Amino acid sequence: MSSISPSIAFTAPHHEATKAGQAILEQGGTAIEAMVAAAATIAVVYPHMNGLGGDGFWLISEPGKAPIGIDASGKAAQLATLDFFQGDDAIPARGGKATVTMAGAVAGWQKALDISAFWQAPKSLSELLQNAIDHAENGIEITESLQAASQKVHNDLASLPGFVQFLDQGETLTHGNRLTLSTLAQTLKHLAEIGLDDFYHGTVAEKLAADLEAAGSPIRLADFHDYRAEQVTPLSVETGVGKLYNLPAPTQGIASLIILALYDRIHQLGDGGETDMAHLLIEATKQAFIARNEYVTDPARLSVELQELLSDESLASMADKITIDQAQVWPHPAKHGDTIWMGCCDSEGRMVSYIQSLYWEFGSGIVSPSTGIVWNNRGSSFSLEKGHLQELKPNLKPFHTLNPAFAELNDGRRISYGTMGGEGQPQTQAALFSRYVYHKQPLAQSIAAGRWLLGRTWGDVSHNLKVESDFAAEAAETLIARGHDLVAVPACNELMGHAGAVVLFPEGNTDAATDPRSDGLAVSSASYSG
Repeated sequence: MSSISPSIAFTAPHHEATKAGQAILEQGGTAIEAMVAAAATIAVVYPHMNGLGGDGFWLISEPGKAPIGIDASGKAAQLATLDFFQGDDAIPARGGKATVTMAGAVAGWQKALDISAFWQAPKSLSELLQNAIDHAENGIEITESLQAASQKVHNDLASLPGFVQFLDQGETLTHGNRLTLSTLAQTLKHLAEIGLDDFYHGTVAEKLAADLEAAGSPIRLADFHDYRAEQVTPLSVETGVGKLYNLPAPTQGIASLIILALYDRIHQLGDGGETDMAHLLIEATKQAFIARNEYVTDPARLSVELQELLSDESLASMADKITIDQAQVWPHPAKHGDTIWMGCCDSEGRMVSYIQSLYWEFGSGIVSPSTGIVWNNRGSSFSLEKGHLQELKPNLKPFHTLNPAFAELNDGRRISYGTMGGEGQPQTQAALFSRYVYHKQPLAQSIAAGRWLLGRTWGDVSHNLKVESDFAAEAAETLIARGHDLVAVPACNELMGHAGAVVLFPEGNTDAATDPRSDGLAVSSASYSG
């Protein structure tokens, strides 16, 4: 049992981020302020997963009000044209030419803090960023996750400009050793003193623009000046258990909502057990991904209103294609990416679901030498094919796997939940939500229990159905008999993402849980779990 105040909760996939957010909540800060503090800290302590040079998406909920969203994802640079990539078959995933899109995360922090300032007198940026600064200056402990990422990317990234800060005398990082990020610490100090807008209109912008151009990027200072994070209206769907929310295009939030909306319609086809639940969610996932791949793109070039895909008629048509005894043939094209998800609730019942990302591990691999900031490679999701749904064009946004989730249940519970894991994000969201809400399992168990993944996720190339061995022992025989192309993977596998959730009950108490697959920590008025 923790000693923190009633009704506050925080969960993150790294314990230091949770502690940063918890400290702000305990000092009377808002859920948004706590999330910004944690977002800055996790950018330091989990640098392979996210950073200031990446993107962010917010779902913010005040009691009694409809949730609002913030799209803090980057758009393609003015010079990011098909001509810029002439001679390339695809946009490179690593290196200077992979740095195609602006970084929106920091603008998103400010956009959210502007909302927080309407709630109550704001805390200073120095207070919010101090924890991150301390970690960058004093060094972070290298986690197993960071070591694994270092080993995976070494051959591709070790020679790139600035990446030396993530090497140990030219070699890969070692779990348990410490990593100091002094240049990033100085940048964070500067932003804390001058303001976050300096990232786009000040000294930091000038340094980043010069470093990116020198690395071969199409991004220029004008792209920093032109960038704005945007407040957006979330997509939503009414189900038998409550109203679910997620982000609109360019995210795959629509896929997450379709899966759960379909499961709400078809879950009674199963016997109530885990195997039937998994089968039906997998089949719902296929329908959701087919729709997602056909329609989701930059909001300016959508051919349909995504909310229409959640209509009764649309969902009924998809549900009709699902049976309990036969799997649909797969695969369809898969998406992937790395990220972190965090959730929180403050003492006034205001809740946040937030996701922050560089896309692949260490993003493009380009580290700005003058700022210590790692730049994303989200632009590699664009296509160089003319007429393609994701065709590269200046000022447009690529497809995003990122999608923070939120739910308001009929019984009064409000849930902030999400995960990292690219293609796995909608699937893991569906698994934890279904276990917790439909099958009434404890929150921590709903996250920790064996999971599955259809298609490709971060660091993977195969498209089959991967099932953790503890769950495979129970379900594999039946799933294979129904036609699933299944392969077992080790239990408690980071491949399945880092999930988490925060629940606020109508009585005012909270519960929070984090994923044993991560280095996370969850704190709440009811629990304290690592």
